[in-house]
Amino acid sequence: MSKSTHRRLLLAAVESTYGTFATIAGTDALLVSNLDFQPLDPGLIDRELLRQYFGHTEKIVGQRVGMASFDVEIAGSGTAGTAPRWGRILQCCGFGEAVVSSTVEYTPAMTNIKGVSLDFNDDGLRNRLRGCRGNATFNLAAGEIPKISFELMGFYVDAADEAQLTPTFGNQATPVICSGTNTTPVEVFGYASACMESFSLALNNEMPLKRLMGCTDQYQITNHLPSGDVVVELPTIAAKNYFAQLLDRSRGEISFQHGQTAGNIVDITMQHCSISGPITYNDSDGVQMATIPYEAESTAANNQIKIVVK
Repeated sequence: MSKSTHRRLLLAAVESTYGTFATIAGTDALLVSNLDFQPLDPGLIDRELLRQYFGHTEKIVGQRVGMASFDVEIAGSGTAGTAPRWGRILQCCGFGEAVVSSTVEYTPAMTNIKGVSLDFNDDGLRNRLRGCRGNATFNLAAGEIPKISFELMGFYVDAADEAQLTPTFGNQATPVICSGTNTTPVEVFGYASACMESFSLALNNEMPLKRLMGCTDQYQITNHLPSGDVVVELPTIAAKNYFAQLLDRSRGEISFQHGQTAGNIVDITMQHCSISGPITYNDSDGVQMATIPYEAESTAANNQIKIVVK
């Protein structure tokens, strides 16, 4: 019997113990798009045996890992002080989650980084990954729904035939498009009058697969190197001289608030950004724009980025 690509369900839960598959329920369902789930890469290793005839030699399984990539919409949970469901995925990308009064804050972490279990049911065929960690890229563009693109790596769990759980898609509010009304205020390298057309932020986590004898196999996040591009309407030099900031290597803040209704507000703040390369010009409907590449730097532990959902 064929499988329908319209009957697919992805669920995710934070693991209590890294690499031990978490208990999954319908309330762990994620609203995602552009899903690509590759449950098993065996990493076959050729034995390279010498024989007296031509042909392949046997290969043995070198690993049992898989990959999942998908997009989620940038939106709040619908209730101030309640974490959005995509927050659990952000945790396995090297962020800590803390509820502070009526807000939920995400900041980079160097220790105690969570693992996530993924359950992907493809119309009755269950695929699972445990011990997932990964990377994320934030993308916002005027007139579009803002999204986070996740790419996770984890360890294969035996596939099985299993009926789908009944999902509850909670804590994922309906998103609002990026616009001057919904995405404000905006500050770009300390310039609070910036008109932003698009924004990207890639976490660029360094994440080797460590398989050391006598220890638990794991994907280990060993560094955060966040960077991206921001496209703004080109201001006058008197208003903001980005070229001088590039030359003097001074840092500036990039921040914005997306959403204006409590329960569906997401703030992203990077206080110590430096321009990391050439500023380029581009045309947008006859308006002169500037594309500015940046790096989000650290001045103390874990202060490159702060994401607040409120």
